[in-house]
Amino acid sequence: LHFLESMPQNDIFPDVITYNATISCCEKGEQWQRALEIFDAMPQADIDADIFTYNAIISACAKAGLWPLALRLLDSMWESGPRPDVISF
Repeated sequence: LHFLESMPQNDIFPDVITYNATISCCEKGEQWQRALEIFDAMPQADIDADIFTYNAIISACAKAGLWPLALRLLDSMWESGPRPDVISF
């Protein structure tokens, strides 16, 4: 997480892959709150979430037992994000 935060200070700007990897690490480390913070920061960084981003954040919420939030994220994919795939469900 420190690496992601320090990148701009070194004139290195994270892309969607960097955000996806960080969210996935948070998901695996059961840091769902941090994963949501990173996900929510993506628009401010002008980074569009892709299918991998949504699958990672949905998985983080599901593992934390936050099913209503996971379902809202899934719904948002239908509204404005990438189309859900088999992993999304």
